[in-house]
Amino acid sequence: MVVEVERVVTVDAPIEAAWEVLADPARRARAISVVDSYRVEGQEYVWQVELPIPLIRRTISVRTRDEERDPPAFVRFAGDSKAFTVEGEHELTALEDGTRVRSRFAVDGKLPGVERYFERNIDAELSKLLASIDAETA
Repeated sequence: MVVEVERVVTVDAPIEAAWEVLADPARRARAISVVDSYRVEGQEYVWQVELPIPLIRRTISVRTRDEERDPPAFVRFAGDSKAFTVEGEHELTALEDGTRVRSRFAVDGKLPGVERYFERNIDAELSKLLASIDAETA
């Protein structure tokens, strides 16, 4: 089963500053609490993810890559692992007093509990990612 989530928020940062965070796979990885570590392998980032669900007792390697980029307005990325696949995108729109960020994610769990974990935690994880924009522009 695929879980899809879309959120639209406004951040108090210019579009260029928001882009610097959201389009950078390393910054995305650092802002997500379940990412234990990451490394670069060519055009891919390999995230070591530790999901607190019963069937997974170790970190999972998730190979992520950007699939489309249109600076500073749009980035789409995808990740694959033995436990799940994920597709995500961030669309940025400049506003007079900040940036509107539309984020969409689709997660297809290959193990029980992955989708439920994602649904329960996406808002908190997205908040951490967006807070990292504010922290860098403060």
